[in-house]
Amino acid sequence: MMTLSAAEITAWVGAFMWPFLRVGAMVFVAPIFGNTQIPMRIRLMLTIALTVAIMPAVGSVPPVDALTLEALVIAMQQVVVGLAMGLLLAMAFQTVVIAGEAVALTMGLGFASMIDPQSGQSVPVVSQFLQVVITLLFLLVGGHLMLIEMTAASFQSLPVGIEGLERSRIALMLAWATQMYAGAVLVALPAIIMLLMVNMALGVMTRAAPQMNIFSVGFPLTMLVGFILIMTLVIPSLPNRMSGIWSSAFNTMGRMLGLPG
Repeated sequence: MMTLSAAEITAWVGAFMWPFLRVGAMVFVAPIFGNTQIPMRIRLMLTIALTVAIMPAVGSVPPVDALTLEALVIAMQQVVVGLAMGLLLAMAFQTVVIAGEAVALTMGLGFASMIDPQSGQSVPVVSQFLQVVITLLFLLVGGHLMLIEMTAASFQSLPVGIEGLERSRIALMLAWATQMYAGAVLVALPAIIMLLMVNMALGVMTRAAPQMNIFSVGFPLTMLVGFILIMTLVIPSLPNRMSGIWSSAFNTMGRMLGLPG
């Protein structure tokens, strides 16, 4: 009869538990994987499946008792690494949310909002439409596979242990937030400039003909022009813009994890 020692059981549990925490934190925050419309049971099964698939790349894990303070520190480090990876990619997706909100406010659709399934927050419908488009683009270019690959590679550059992300590496992720706002400006700027010109023209018309009801004319006109600009300027520019933003996000993620360039 085969007998197992407490050390062997602890090693087997740790070999699954530590990667599970890192992968689970990433799945909980990362776009697409962390969609609030996906049932928690499905996300849990996905986390287990990814953990089992990544386990061969994890390597050796420290033989630590799961009920000790050292195990708690290791668990927190794995959660921080997973959250940092997912949050960095989530900020890249928030680029179009910010851009869509700016366009929606300019064209008069700032009041039309709906719940974003990615974050669970209320966002303008324009932002939600743009986010659906870039989600399809992200899946088309295989971004989700790249995220899984980098998660597996992170166990080589940041092995399971008490040592986790340094403060300087976390600062890299926080500093990348400026790229999120810069990318949103580049996505929304053409449409905002054209809508501003339309509003200026409406202002001149109101000045020339004060008896004209600007609200009955201007509101439908700005909405119509806004939709045309979204389809002709914003949507065609998204593949190039988002490719650059995603490339920058993954490069920053690699530097944060200490992966070779």
